[in-house]
Amino acid sequence: MPPSRPTRRRRGSTRLAAALLLAGVLAGCGIGTGGSPGADGERGIGAGFGTAEVVASGLEAPWGLAFLPDGSALVSERDSGRVLRLRPGAAAEEVASVPGVMADGEGGLLGLAVSPDYQRDRLVYAYLTAAADNRIVRFRLGGTPQVLLAGIPKAGIHNGGRIAFGPDGMLYAGTGDAAQSGNAQDQGSLGGKILRLRPDGGVPDDNPFPGSPVWSLGHRNVQGLAWDGQGRLFATEFGQNRFDEINRIQPGGNYGWPEVEGTGGDGRFREPLLTWPTSEASPSGAAIAGDTLYTAALRGERLWAVPLDGRGGVGQPRALLDGAYGRLRHAAVAPDGALWVLTSNRDGRGDPAGDDDRVLRFPQA
Repeated sequence: MPPSRPTRRRRGSTRLAAALLLAGVLAGCGIGTGGSPGADGERGIGAGFGTAEVVASGLEAPWGLAFLPDGSALVSERDSGRVLRLRPGAAAEEVASVPGVMADGEGGLLGLAVSPDYQRDRLVYAYLTAAADNRIVRFRLGGTPQVLLAGIPKAGIHNGGRIAFGPDGMLYAGTGDAAQSGNAQDQGSLGGKILRLRPDGGVPDDNPFPGSPVWSLGHRNVQGLAWDGQGRLFATEFGQNRFDEINRIQPGGNYGWPEVEGTGGDGRFREPLLTWPTSEASPSGAAIAGDTLYTAALRGERLWAVPLDGRGGVGQPRALLDGAYGRLRHAAVAPDGALWVLTSNRDGRGDPAGDDDRVLRFPQA
């Protein structure tokens, strides 16, 4: 298995178009979309969202994003181990430097989540790469982290890293196979899984495998988790050479890696809802707003808008922001309904502009 897919460089015409669009943003204008202007408009991403606002710039490989009850955002920087607090119209504020982060390749300070009971307990959760493993910790801003779960396999690639609280109040984590594809089918390994924990790090009694945090298995590298209004969990997954995926996650479900990449027709494994050629996606963070799932694409350098049919299925995806901001790491919906997007052009595989990396905000129109 090759260690990673190379970043595909854009043709000159696309680079020029992206440069012109960026210039428009810096001049206070909106940016174009990957779809036709008649469908989405020439500014913003359409679908009820307005023009892009740059909340922060000059960041180093931002990765995780979570919102505090007051609407401000916490953003992690993968390589520095810093957590920044962001507010529109205000300078970024460093509020934590997480100890023990060992940034290497795709590893470092990755996903963030805020306690559903933050106003009482003030707890923030993080997924990080340490010296010997990936682990999940929690801490109060400026305080000492408490390790909730250790022993998640680490490597220079395929560390997973997205964490989020579900509507059931449990903490979910997407992990990678750590470049050892056999981890994904090994129920005893925490690699290549989606995990489900209580907020204190314990294993919920109703997990599908008694005493195990494993919620689903057979994953290559999960970096996006999002729930629809009916509580259904959708996850984005990196393929190897052929197909990236969106999956609807069922407890105890086996999603096939490494036996299957994409749709396999093997009754032992659950089929993806949607696949893309790997050149068009490398789907990382995901968010659901209304009846649309948005997923940030790294190699594909676009934001995918995937319609949800309300029954757990999906429709035809549409590419937005195609090439306009380069590699995109994450998308998240803020308490006020705005869609926030992180760029990832300083992650070692991008072609950064002078003000990268950026945090973008698309307000509700």
